Amino acid sequence: MKVRIGYGLGTRTTLHDERFGLVVDELERHGFDSLWVSEKIGGDAPDPMVAMSYAAGRTTNLKFGMSVMVLPGRNPIVLAKALATLGTMSGGRLLPAFGLGQVHPMEQQAFGVDRKERAAWFDEAMSVMRQCWTGEPVVHDGERFHYDGVRVRPVPKRMDVWLGGIAPSELKRVGRLADGWLPSFVTPADAAAGREVIEQVCTEHDREIEDDHYGVLIPYSLGDAPTPLLEQLAKRRPDLDPSELVPTSWEALRSLIGRFVDVGTSKFVVLPIDEPTTVDAWQTHLAEAADALLPLET
Repeated sequence: MKVRIGYGLGTRTTLHDERFGLVVDELERHGFDSLWVSEKIGGDAPDPMVAMSYAAGRTTNLKFGMSVMVLPGRNPIVLAKALATLGTMSGGRLLPAFGLGQVHPMEQQAFGVDRKERAAWFDEAMSVMRQCWTGEPVVHDGERFHYDGVRVRPVPKRMDVWLGGIAPSELKRVGRLADGWLPSFVTPADAAAGREVIEQVCTEHDREIEDDHYGVLIPYSLGDAPTPLLEQLAKRRPDLDPSELVPTSWEALRSLIGRFVDVGTSKFVVLPIDEPTTVDAWQTHLAEAADALLPLET
């Protein structure tokens, strides 16, 4: 397997100023595989499309994706055009990943789609975008979108879509629609069990996800994890010790990655819960991360 390690910036990141570009430069310099940016309208996290475009222009090797971009509420044709352009301009370094959006009243209001309608909106919009990336005329007559002959250019050479989630409905969606799986706050056992479901659904729909397109996003903390996060995890996964989901040292993170590799996971996005606050601190942090984690790549 091609084990690859990238970095994620969560919804709580404050890297929306000149520090963002300098951190991107460090990720490229150290040879990390990818950068993943999150989306939150009401937070300091930068807009993912702007951030990815800015990162692409500063680098030549670093891949970049969203973790994740909200799909319901967006025009699928216009979004498909933007992503096709960015993917082509960057030499195929774009890793698009989509989700339904946060369960938060203000975030839902911003996108204008009721929560109970988002799954159906997502499925239909994804079908439209897939057609757009073939270069052929889009013919679609659905509940929300109606197109007859719209054509989108440029045509990307490849556009692999990543989805996350661990709930049964989310696993089924991955099997039906995705090219890769990137869940978060899961154990290696969760990953192995989820993959079985996904592969079964893929078989039912006569499709396949490549072996090296199974990944995981791992939040970590160098020291004690924040109390609010521990309380949230205790409610979300009362059956687990939080340390199984959030490693608190480089060695613990290395060990957890190794256990994921043992069950067939090969793509990793590590996300610092307590981000460095200055460029100098980021430089030190990423140098330590490179020494600790990049030798795990194959």
